[in-house]
Amino acid sequence: MKWFFSVFFAFSFVFLTFFATNCIYGYLFPIKFQEEVEIASQNFDVDKAVLYAMINIESRFDKNAISSKGAIGLMQLMPSTAEYVAELLKIEEYDLKEPQDNIDFGTFYLNRLCERFKNLETALVAYNAGPTKVSEWLNNKEYSEDGVTLKKIPFAESERYLQKFKSSFNYYSKKIKD
Repeated sequence: MKWFFSVFFAFSFVFLTFFATNCIYGYLFPIKFQEEVEIASQNFDVDKAVLYAMINIESRFDKNAISSKGAIGLMQLMPSTAEYVAELLKIEEYDLKEPQDNIDFGTFYLNRLCERFKNLETALVAYNAGPTKVSEWLNNKEYSEDGVTLKKIPFAESERYLQKFKSSFNYYSKKIKD
C-alpha cells in the first residue's frame, strides 16, 4: 500500500507541474484572434508566430489598448501610420480598435518594413522606434557595421522590445507547430 501512495504522489506532482506550467504559459503567451491573424498572415506573407509575438508584446491582446504616445489597438499603430497604410491599401474607412483592421494594418506595415530593411530584427526595431531613427542608426558605424543589421540599439526601450519579441516568438513558433 505504501508504494501506491508513492506512485500516486509522483503522478500527482507530474500532473500538477505540467498543468501549472501550461496555465502559466497560456497566461503569458495567449493565442487569441486566430482567424484575424490567419487572414493577415496569408494576405501579407508574415509568419503567424511573428504576429502573435508582436500582438502579445504590443497590447497583451487588448484590442482597446491605447499607449501613452497614442498608439491604438492590438498592434499599437499610431494614427499617422494607419493613415499611411490606409492610403497604400486604398481603404477609406477603418477602425483601429477593430481586430481585423488593426492586425491587417500592422501586418502590412511590418511587411513593408521587412522589404525596406531586408531583415526581420531591423524591421521590428523600426516598428518600435520608427523607420527614420533606424535608418539613421544604420548609417552610423557606431550602431551598424553593414548598414543592414544593428549591432547596437541606442534606445533601451527598443532593445527590450527586440528581446521580448525573441522570447515570445520562440514560444509561439513551437506552440503553433504542436
